[in-house]
Amino acid sequence: MKKLFLLDAYALIYRFHYAFISSPMRNPAGQNVSAVFGFVKFLNELIDREKPQYVGVAFDPKGGNFRHQLFEAYRVNRGATPGGII
Repeated sequence: MKKLFLLDAYALIYRFHYAFISSPMRNPAGQNVSAVFGFVKFLNELIDREKPQYVGVAFDPKGGNFRHQLFEAYRVNRGATPGGII
């Protein structure tokens, strides 16, 4: 049976950003790369363990999405995106 995994990129990016918040990983230029490291590590482990034939990764578009139009209070309590996440 073929396997398909669909990933919510920003949910994973936030997860890994905050997982390393107390001791962030930094590149030689001093940029916080914790979210990138965690995301790529997760993706590699998923592919190695599950061996899917297909993987889809969804990113929310800049400036909001249809959820904001359907529900005005969508993410109303979430603060601004942290500086280490673009």
